[in-house]
Amino acid sequence: MKEIGEFLKSSRIKNGVSLEEAAEDLNLAVIQLENIEDGNIRAFKDIYVLRDLIKDYSKYLGVEVDHILDEFNDFMFDHTSKISLDDILESRRLAKELEEKNRVASPYTRIRKPKFKLDQLKLKAILIPIGIVVFIFIFLLIWLKLNDQKEVVTTELQGKVVEEVYEFTY
Repeated sequence: MKEIGEFLKSSRIKNGVSLEEAAEDLNLAVIQLENIEDGNIRAFKDIYVLRDLIKDYSKYLGVEVDHILDEFNDFMFDHTSKISLDDILESRRLAKELEEKNRVASPYTRIRKPKFKLDQLKLKAILIPIGIVVFIFIFLLIWLKLNDQKEVVTTELQGKVVEEVYEFTY
């Protein structure tokens, strides 16, 4: 960025334009042009605003705008590609913590979490064995009721045949 700023400064001096005159013609503050010429990108909050200022300043000075913008884009790519993925993830985590810390919560807007939650798989794992046990119990009751056994015993007493019925239940 310093090279871009130095190039723009030398072009301005070569054209015989003072910093104040350029700032007045571009409707900018003198400090903004000084920061561009010094390569101080931290003075600008938005990188896109800086890009547009460099573009307008380049047009004003009559230098090749596409070349300057390509240099600026290359600089920004090199500058931002040096940020590691871990640093990006850490900054996202910190931003999320800060957001949650500053969040205003009331009992009416707060999202309530259930105290106990069974997912469907756990519910099936509980209900299926219970269902099987109940089914077996009902089956046994019906089977025992239908299979009440009666036994007929025939005996002969004093020449008479006597039949007696005995019921066996389980």
